[in-house]
Amino acid sequence: MRHLIILSFLLLLSCNTKNESKNNDNNMQNIEEIQAIKQMLRAQQDYWNNGDIDGFMKSYWNSQELIFTSLNHKPTYGWNNTLERYKESYPTKESMGELKFKIINLEIISKNTAVLKGEWELIRKKDHPLGIFWIELRKFEEDWLITKDSTISLVN
Repeated sequence: MRHLIILSFLLLLSCNTKNESKNNDNNMQNIEEIQAIKQMLRAQQDYWNNGDIDGFMKSYWNSQELIFTSLNHKPTYGWNNTLERYKESYPTKESMGELKFKIINLEIISKNTAVLKGEWELIRKKDHPLGIFWIELRKFEEDWLITKDSTISLVN
């Protein structure tokens, strides 16, 4: 009987160790994915600050299913329409200003989906708009791309 109790205890311990190992692997994977998303946002910010909207758009899913929304505007559907909207709204490097992002919350939902809430601000000579954004991301092969972007301005 004593051997049966010890065997049962060892079996339970073995199961817990496997689960902890699996959880540790998932945590390491999430840390790597979070770092990849943060790197994508840094690159996007750098493109913007260099006046390169085409480079900035590399972080968006090049699909008709891309959705961009903001207050006081109708939703924009599709990568090309979103690019056109950015170029119309920010025709010059001066109008683009210096962009800064701050991540408030970033959550990996599954192996290939994530959601992010953040703050943005533009530093320009004439004004200093800032606001909040929520983005949905999907991992395509090795790249995380924005599939839905909802942005609001808090101050103009």
